[in-house]
Amino acid sequence: MSSSAFQPSRRSDVAPFIAMDVLSEAARLEAEGRRIVHMEVGQPSAPAPRAALEAARRTLDHGRLGYTEALGLRSLREALASHYRRTYGVDVPAGRIMATTGSSAGFNLAFLAAFDPGARIVLTAPGYPAYRNILKALGLVPVEVEVGEASRWCLTPAHLEEVRKEGPVAGVLVASPANPTGTMMAADALEELIRYCDDEGIWFISDEIYHGLDYAGEQKSALEISGNAIIINSFSKYYCMTGWRIGWMVLPEQLVRPIERIAQSLYISPPEISQIAATAALDAVQELEAVKAGYASNRELLVNELPRIGLDRLLPVDGAFYIYADISGFSQDSLAFARTMLHDAGVAATPGVDFDPVRGHEFIRFSFAGAHDDMKDAIERLSGFLR
Repeated sequence: MSSSAFQPSRRSDVAPFIAMDVLSEAARLEAEGRRIVHMEVGQPSAPAPRAALEAARRTLDHGRLGYTEALGLRSLREALASHYRRTYGVDVPAGRIMATTGSSAGFNLAFLAAFDPGARIVLTAPGYPAYRNILKALGLVPVEVEVGEASRWCLTPAHLEEVRKEGPVAGVLVASPANPTGTMMAADALEELIRYCDDEGIWFISDEIYHGLDYAGEQKSALEISGNAIIINSFSKYYCMTGWRIGWMVLPEQLVRPIERIAQSLYISPPEISQIAATAALDAVQELEAVKAGYASNRELLVNELPRIGLDRLLPVDGAFYIYADISGFSQDSLAFARTMLHDAGVAATPGVDFDPVRGHEFIRFSFAGAHDDMKDAIERLSGFLR
């Protein structure tokens, strides 16, 4: 049979993650001898906490790594339950907590367990592109709602009322602090949205992977508001453990066993060594707060200096480690702008079309997760580039 008969599935036809394409091009230029300032990916420059590294070394010295329960090590889940009591004042049993292979696995599991094919899930635009790509690959329908300054770039019940005129809504996914904007929902706005979803029987999925990285406003978990919310979090951002691929979920009781069954077949279990390291990382608050102070310093520098060099329209930078900047005074094509900026200025950043297909051509996302000297270098390079 001809090879033309063997074609990829329609569900695989998702858009590329442009931030990763920028990273690849930056790596190619570095291989040619160029020095590039990396502001394209949301990856902490600091290593995993010392306690996590030491726990992993002890585990390796033991010589044996194996499967764990699909829900994860009991010790990790109990430590996370303590984390919620300590941080949010919420008592959640370890039995409702599940360790996952990064937050990405958490999204897969939540979407598979909560929704049937064809279900409509509301997302914000701008928003993390992997949301819509995963949903499409799973046969679900992402409904992207353009949010703006009037709602402080956050989703509201009024937005959902408009979307529901066009068809039923099965779920809502919100990140606070958000990627790419770094904007946080005010506590009362978050509560209003979650109460609306509860009243209307709509699953609320709360992406809280940037919790801990807050600089302005009150950090609030959806778990404080509703036991029906699906919480997804990760050790990648605040805990500086991207490559360890370890995250967690807090689940409504009725989803625990369904998600456990799916995980048993998809993943068996998260990596044991990563779970052990993550458990130790939960106690490394002093070290991690020092890392966060570095992000805060980077944020202050960029928020002050970017307007001085012409990028004077920035979305609220409440948390995470991103700045979403309006570049419409320089270009109407963020993809071309990012490419030219990379090649001419040696600054790698992500074009807004990665996060918002409608208005993203006027925006660029800068990550300030890197070293402070790199941020100062970036300002100097951008100053010359934008003249």
